[in-house]
Amino acid sequence: MASEQTPLLRDEEEQVVLDHDKIYDRFSPSRKRAIVAVTALTGTFPMFASGSFIPLIPQIAQDLDSTGEVVSLAVSLSILANAIGSLTWAAYSGFYGRKSVILWSMATMAVGSFGAGAARTIPELLVWRIVQAFGASSGLAVGIGVLADIYRLEERGRSSGIFFGAILFGMSIAPTIGGVTAHYYSWRTTQYGLCVAGLASFLLTLCFQPETSWPGKRGVDKLIEKEGRARWVWLNPFGSIALLRSPNVSLISLSQGLVVLTDYVLLVPIAYTIAAKYHITNEAVIGALCIPVGIGNIIGSTVVGRLSDSIVVSMREKRGGVWVPEDRLRATTLGGLVLAPLSVIASGVITQFANDGVWMMLLNFVCLFLNGAGVSAIFNPGNAYLVDILHSRSAEVTAANMACRNLVIAAAVGFILPSINNFGIFATFSASAVVAWIGYGCVVAVLQYGGRMRAWIDLGFSTAANN
Repeated sequence: MASEQTPLLRDEEEQVVLDHDKIYDRFSPSRKRAIVAVTALTGTFPMFASGSFIPLIPQIAQDLDSTGEVVSLAVSLSILANAIGSLTWAAYSGFYGRKSVILWSMATMAVGSFGAGAARTIPELLVWRIVQAFGASSGLAVGIGVLADIYRLEERGRSSGIFFGAILFGMSIAPTIGGVTAHYYSWRTTQYGLCVAGLASFLLTLCFQPETSWPGKRGVDKLIEKEGRARWVWLNPFGSIALLRSPNVSLISLSQGLVVLTDYVLLVPIAYTIAAKYHITNEAVIGALCIPVGIGNIIGSTVVGRLSDSIVVSMREKRGGVWVPEDRLRATTLGGLVLAPLSVIASGVITQFANDGVWMMLLNFVCLFLNGAGVSAIFNPGNAYLVDILHSRSAEVTAANMACRNLVIAAAVGFILPSINNFGIFATFSASAVVAWIGYGCVVAVLQYGGRMRAWIDLGFSTAANN
């Protein structure tokens, strides 16, 4: 009888790997790039919907006879809705496929955006912002699922770097576009513009996006095979939350929430911090202040994505072909330990204590850029790592990650302006840096003990043969 060491069994295992690799060759490289482009456009909307809202807060508060603190609740609620929406869309994308879910989500976003633009009271605005965020939330979770469908392990960091780079480019220009539109027209026009963008993405997906789910792997495929027809099936959108019982998933998700919070501490109150420091009241210019963070996100995401792929390949070669998923997390060190926390501290010092001269303003912009790059260094490898270890549930684990991360952010965002008003800019920014270091500590724990933790709770983790 053949043992595990016989050439026959090794040949069979090698054939399984070869057959598995063929799945990734369904689309040509150029078609894959087109898929990433369309998917990235969809993934931009969660960032765009939140980013374009930030410079609008003072104008909305004045128009609806409210305060900046109250209007900023729309940011927290939309983040919470984004978390719930990502879980819902991810669950259904695994059952019905990526394309149909994206179409439904973009239609929902368009309706929510139109309602937000037509809102006449704060409660109306909050309700429609929830609908808008719920619809927009498919972009990241389902988008990562699309990338996992079409790219191999050693290509995943680079492709996700391009994907997130495109998304974060949208984030970088969203406040500027929102601010320009609000200044020359109205904050309502920005919301109507998001409605049009949602409809445009719906049409692009309908016409140019193929179904990328692996053949025969969707729940609806198995349903048709069993019953001979497709039908509606109610799914538990919170089922993906169970993935957080794995310390690998929960620690990476928590780390991202704690580190990404530095971005929000810088951007959400920017009209009352950096803009006020340099006497800027024009909404268009306030929006433009967010661009350095977005540029840092773009560059950081692209560079760290390639770096994480290189580390995976080189470490696997050093181990004689043995793949250790945690190797990808080695790319997070500079961003999580240095760039993200120290940049927000430096910005706090400059904004509260330095003079308001041009050179200090430029130095503050450098801090914003470095923060964006540092956050991406945690964000990109962490997301790719989760897909690596749970490839068959890539959309679901990404949604669980987003839900955990967004709950952390949603809980904290509402306290940013009150904290600045009570404790000052420097104290608030420094506190977020300490929180970011705690977040990086979570990554270090997974990097050091990830293999053991995967053994504690086995979620059906991927192997080199089925990733």
